[in-house]
Amino acid sequence: MIRVKALAVTAPKQTGFFDLETPALGFGEALVRVRAVALCTLEQRVFQGVIKLPLPFVGGHEVAGEVIALGAGADPTAFPPGTRVAVRLFYHCGLCAACRSGQSNMCEAAKHKPVREGLLPGPGGLMDQVIVPVNMLFKIDDAISYEQASLTEPLACCVHSINRAAIRLGEDVVVIGGGVMGQFHVMLAKLRGARVLMSEPLEKRRETALALGADRAIDPTREDPVAAVGAWTGGERAGAVINTTADAGVFAQAFSMVGKGGRLIQYSSIHPDVPASISPQHTHAWEVTVTGSVSPVLEDFATANRLLNLGIIKVDRLISAVFPFEEGQQAFETAVRPETMRVVVTR
Repeated sequence: MIRVKALAVTAPKQTGFFDLETPALGFGEALVRVRAVALCTLEQRVFQGVIKLPLPFVGGHEVAGEVIALGAGADPTAFPPGTRVAVRLFYHCGLCAACRSGQSNMCEAAKHKPVREGLLPGPGGLMDQVIVPVNMLFKIDDAISYEQASLTEPLACCVHSINRAAIRLGEDVVVIGGGVMGQFHVMLAKLRGARVLMSEPLEKRRETALALGADRAIDPTREDPVAAVGAWTGGERAGAVINTTADAGVFAQAFSMVGKGGRLIQYSSIHPDVPASISPQHTHAWEVTVTGSVSPVLEDFATANRLLNLGIIKVDRLISAVFPFEEGQQAFETAVRPETMRVVVTR
């Protein structure tokens, strides 16, 4: 048996620590000492009680750490003990229809991922040690800190979204929402050769977007964002609009910003999920593509890992605070503040 300590959400706005035991390593598995976990919006929403999941809940799927042991069947030369890694915890079954059609990010089994015996519900990264298949490990460069590497997973999510947006050289792109995911979309869209406008009410986040390459940033509470996009594009509207907010009302607004042959990406999950009104005739006449983006496939994670290792994407501006594992309650309380970017928990 392997003993682990977990940081869990125990009730709305409350956390606690648990000493647990899990079976020894299985075939092809690795034991990873967790060094850094970034608190995603999933954990934040469970903590705030917005998403109702079984409690205690051990969140944490944005993870970086160090390999400390390998199970039978794991190649000792690929990830020997001591290897610094980014960890993909939302792995797929490889057997369902989604997996076998190249859409492993929508794996039917992953939605109801079985919890390893002895552990609590949740992705499980907020522990001192995690057990994962070795094929879900990605080496991190010595120049990258564990805190920086913990943002591999959210970057991978945005790589997937940008790929679905099919951004073309010189295209106008609108990113709605200046949180971590919005900022990643700005950086990736610029790498694709686009001109980028950020729509975000918080001044500090608009300033961050401009510092990260956005060509313009607007406050949608002070000016009509649809009219602003129209003027910015000379009346053509945008080639791609990416909504990273959880506000269903913004979806219809985003649709109105899309130009002929453009793409609307609903990136964020919506809580609560309420209907939004868009024009089917306009969709038809302008050949607008409306689609979503949820989680990365393995290739997206590999791309994100490479972008960070090579220094093409830098994440320092996106880390607002770092807390030790023992101060998990303070970490969650800080993470849910509107002005905060990512909060990272370390060991």
